[in-house]
Amino acid sequence: MKNFLKGPIMAVVWTVLRVWLGIQWLEAGFHKITGGFDASGFLQGALAKAGGEHPAVATWYANFLEGFALPNVDIFNFLIPWGEFLVGLGLIVGLATIPALIAGAFMNLNFLLAGTVSTNPTLYTVAVILLFAGTAAYYYGLDRFAVPYIKNIMKRKNVDRAVKTAA
Repeated sequence: MKNFLKGPIMAVVWTVLRVWLGIQWLEAGFHKITGGFDASGFLQGALAKAGGEHPAVATWYANFLEGFALPNVDIFNFLIPWGEFLVGLGLIVGLATIPALIAGAFMNLNFLLAGTVSTNPTLYTVAVILLFAGTAAYYYGLDRFAVPYIKNIMKRKNVDRAVKTAA
């Protein structure tokens, strides 16, 4: 069963899921880049959800938002849109797929921690499923060629280093 789930036939399914997920991220990032994104309102809204009898935002996360995110909102105004866009681009073409999935899942987790449900549980779940698919997630993508190439370069550097050390 494991071989089937990670084989080239199921890789078609993983590719469709990966590209779909990439489109979701790319569109979200593109709209933020071209639409003048400002995270201040989102962060203030998350802080407002930290109070009351049944808070949607945990106290420790609200403290992070208030003490770090809000004072550095300009950094987040850059990182969020471009992070979403680059995650989407990487997933669509299948380049840096595993880092893109991890970054996307991390952003989804932070949006969830900030009390925003929306599509985040779905996107997070798809990212986790694709992470479990491993190399089959990028079997039909640029990583299929880039990962062995990078491994070969790293192997040559390690051999060169070993030769220099031995000499």
